Order: sequence, then structure tokens, then C-alpha cells
Amino acid sequence: MKINFEGIAPHGGQLVNRIAAPAERQEFLDQAERLPRIQLDQRAISDLEMIAIGGFSPLHGFMEQADYESVVEDMHLTSGVAWAIPVTLSVAEEVAEPLKEGSWIRLDDESGNFLGVLELTQKYRYIKSHEAINVYRTDDENHPGVKVLYDQGPINLAGPIWLLERGPHPLFPQYQIDPQQSRQLFQEKGWKTIVGFQTRNPIHRAHEYIQKCALEVVDGLFLHPLVGATKSDDIPAEVRMRCYEIMIDLYFPQDRVILAINPSAMRYAGPREAIFHAIVRKNYGCIPFYCWSRPCWGWGLLWHL
Repeated sequence: MKINFEGIAPHGGQLVNRIAAPAERQEFLDQAERLPRIQLDQRAISDLEMIAIGGFSPLHGFMEQADYESVVEDMHLTSGVAWAIPVTLSVAEEVAEPLKEGSWIRLDDESGNFLGVLELTQKYRYIKSHEAINVYRTDDENHPGVKVLYDQGPINLAGPIWLLERGPHPLFPQYQIDPQQSRQLFQEKGWKTIVGFQTRNPIHRAHEYIQKCALEVVDGLFLHPLVGATKSDDIPAEVRMRCYEIMIDLYFPQDRVILAINPSAMRYAGPREAIFHAIVRKNYGCIPFYCWSRPCWGWGLLWHL
């Protein structure tokens, strides 16, 4: 089956760009020492980046309470757009207490580097057990996603963000292809049908098989390994990326495959995460979506989101 299209629209209709223009960036830098600071963990940094580059379109920032509750309960934003995983910035009570709604918050990495800003529109409490049961289908703290949820703070900070600048990835700068760039690449190559492949593991025979089956019916294959935060016992991203480099060098038609990194953090949220990954690849310009070694809801999933 061949699907003809001239480029699928981003989720929600418009590709978001929250990377500060030079003048905006300088304005934020001028205020840097006067802004209250929040230190982000690796998952929050990934979320900040994915919002800014449009990978999480139509999100412009961390979710306010109405969107958060709608996603947890109904897997939709309040606008009616399908969305499977809450994207929130959770902090401790003592961190949230002095912060004023309507103010700008400086977002730092774990070393104190100034990464971006949050326009704080709302701070609210949420029920961790309710999110765990609805999103992960369990409240067992041995589940990696539930453990992260239970370890994080009880207050969510919400509002639009700006990323100060888009720097090169420290490990894979040559594979840092953002949604705007991937869409341009697909257009330049003349690809009308693109399958996106999600994995957080090294490629194995079933992966290879389904990828080559996909290449029989589409124009191009977008290999998109996740390189954000994963479990401590997951195989390192460097190993996984090297596996894909070897496959492209030796076994795949190089003119029909693009390898790029997905900066997202892994949630381990089962079916909801499969939908979440599909939405992300839709924003990168893919239509069909495959995960692991089997199709996730087949060809039609992205048409229904």
C-alpha cells in the first residue's frame, strides 16, 4: 500500500519554535542574575529541548493544570488534540513557594548553566498515584516510570518556555536533526512516504526485518533512536548509535535511510508512550510509525491523532 502526501502537517497544525531569537536571548542574558532559578534534571532538559524545537508540537511550554488533568484522564489536551503523556516541570514545595505567577524563571542545568526561561503562568499540586495508575497502569514503585514520578516534587510549574540557543549535541552532533530540518531533508530527497522507527535498544534481527519490510512500501526510512535519559541498566546510547551506523554502512540502501537522534527521555509508559512517540515522529514529518519489532497500530495511527 502506498500513501501519497505532500508532507504531513505537524501535530496540532503548526510546528512550534521556542528557540529565542538573538535579541530575545540577549534580553534574557541581561536579566540572568536577577531571575529566580530552577535546576532541571536530565528529563526536564530533554523536555525543554523537545518543546523548543517543535518535537512536542503543539506544546509551547510545560502543561497547565487543565491540560495536565485532561491528558491524564482522557489523553487529550483541552483543545481536543490527542496527547498521551503529561509534560510537566515538577519541583519541591520549598522551591515553588517563593515563585510568583506571572514572573520569569531561569532554567539551569545541573551545572548551573543558563539554558532557558519559563514564563510562570501557574503552579499547582497534582496526585501522583492518580497519574501513575492512569499513565503507567500501575502504582508499583519498582516500575521505572512510576519511580521517577514518585521521586519528583509535588508541585508542577507551568507556562511557555524559551530555549536560549540550540547548541550541538555533546555526543552526536552529526545526527542532530530537528523537525524543521528533517522535513526539509525529506522534501529535498523527494520522499513522499517516510516511516519512522523508534527504539531504545541496539538493532536486532526483528528490527532489521521490519525496517526492510517498511522500505518495500515507503520512500524513506527515518531511524530515530532515543538518546535522552533511560534506565541505568539500559544499553548506552553510544553503543546503540554505533549499531545503526554499521547497519547503514553495510546493509541498508544509504540513499533511502536517514539516521537522527531523538533527544527525548524515556517514560516507560507502554501503549501511551507508543502513541507519544508516534506524535513526535509525526512532527518530524513521518507518516507510518513502527516500534520495537512490530507495527504499533499500523499505518492508520497518525491519521487519527
